[in-house]
Amino acid sequence: MEGRLLDRPLNPSKLLKEQFVSNLTGSSLLEIAALSTIVPALVVLRKWSSGDNTRTDSAKKNDDVRPVRKDWMHYFSALVVDYLTVVLPILLVFTVLAEWAFTCAICLVILLSMYIVLKRSQSHLKSGHNQLPSLRADISSYRVSVVLVTCLCILAVDFKIFPRRYAKAETYGSGIMDLGVGSFVVANALVSRQARNITSMSFKAALSSISPLVFLGFARIISTSGVDYQVHIGEYGVHWNFFFTLAAISILTSVVRIHPKYCGLVGLLILAGYQIWLSFGLNEYLVSDERNADIFSQNKEGIYSILGYWGMFLIGVSLGYYLFVDNSSKGKSRNNQVVKVWVLAASFWILAIIFDSYVERVSRRMCNFAYVMLVFGQNFQVLSILTLAGLVSYGKNLVLEYAFNQNMLGSFLLCKYTNRSGKSLS
Repeated sequence: MEGRLLDRPLNPSKLLKEQFVSNLTGSSLLEIAALSTIVPALVVLRKWSSGDNTRTDSAKKNDDVRPVRKDWMHYFSALVVDYLTVVLPILLVFTVLAEWAFTCAICLVILLSMYIVLKRSQSHLKSGHNQLPSLRADISSYRVSVVLVTCLCILAVDFKIFPRRYAKAETYGSGIMDLGVGSFVVANALVSRQARNITSMSFKAALSSISPLVFLGFARIISTSGVDYQVHIGEYGVHWNFFFTLAAISILTSVVRIHPKYCGLVGLLILAGYQIWLSFGLNEYLVSDERNADIFSQNKEGIYSILGYWGMFLIGVSLGYYLFVDNSSKGKSRNNQVVKVWVLAASFWILAIIFDSYVERVSRRMCNFAYVMLVFGQNFQVLSILTLAGLVSYGKNLVLEYAFNQNMLGSFLLCKYTNRSGKSLS
C-alpha cells in the first residue's frame, strides 16, 4: 500500500493540462491590434477622468518624485477606482467579452476621438499645450501596461473562459500571450543603460546584475521538477526558460558593447542573418521533435531564439536612444516625439504583415523577423495611444500605475508562482 502511494504522481492531471495549452495556432493579427487598442485606451480614459491622481514623469522606479497622497483612504479609493475602470474591463474583454473585442475597440476609439475633439475646442487646452511633459511618463504607463496584461493572462490562461486563441501558439501564429516575452525585452531595452548611453559597467558588474535572473531560472527548474509541474517543452526546451533568455541577452550586450547609435543597424543585421539561417532549414529543426541527449539539443528553442531576442533588444536600445535620450538630433519636442512613435507603430505593423505573408509566418518559438516586427508594432501601438493622455492630463499617472511601477518584477513573479501553486494543487 505504501509503495503504491509513493509511485503515485504528484500531479495526476499533468497530461491533461499539457494538452490544454498545446497545439494552439494563435489569433489573427487584426485581433491582436484590437486588443492592443483596448488596453491603453482604457488607461487614457481613466487618466482623463481623474482629477487628482499621482503625478510622475519618469520611467524608473526609484525616481525622486513620490505620489502626492492626502491620506491612505484617498489612496486606496483611487486604487479601487483604477481597478474597476482599467483592470476589470481588461479582464472581461480577455474572457467573457472576447467575442466583442472588435466592437469594444471601435467604441473606445470613437470615445477617444470625441473626447479629443471636445477638449481641443476648449481654450485651456490651447493655453496649457506648451506645458506638456516629455514621453517619459508615457513610457512608465506603457511598461506598467505590459506587466498588467501579462499578469492577467498568466492567471487566466488555464481557465476555459480564457479563449484558446489568446494563449501561446505551438509553432507558427501568435496569440496575445506570445507577445509577453518580446514585450518585456522591448520595454527593458527602451529604458536600459545602453539606451541611456551608460557604458561604464564592467563585465564583473554585469555578471553580478544578471545573477538574480540566473537564480530565478534555476529556481524555476527546481520548483517545476519538485512538484511535477507541467512544462510545455516546445516553448523553450527541456530546461531553458524566460529568465535564462533575459540573462543571455544581458551577457551578450555587456560583452559586445555597441554605441546606441549603431545598435539598430547591428540588430537588423543579426535578425537578417538569423532569418536567412531559419529559411535554409533551421526552422524545420526547431519545430521538429528531434532531441539528442546533449544539453544544447535539449534546449534548442531557447538557445537559438536568443539571436532573435538579442537583435530585438538592440533595435529597442537604438529606438530608446533616438526617441528619449539623444539631445543632438532636431525635433525633440513632445509633438515631434509623438509623431515619430505613431509613424514607427504603423511602420512596424506594415513590416510584420509583409514578413508574415511573404517570408515566414510569425513564430515566437523561433523569434523570427516577423515576430520581432509584430512585437515592436504592438508595443509602439500601445505607446502611441498612451501618448494621447498628455493632451489633457499633463503627465499624471494613475495610483495603480505607480503601485505596479514600484513592484514590477515582484508583481510578475507573484502572478507566476500564484498561478503555478494553484495549478499544482488542482
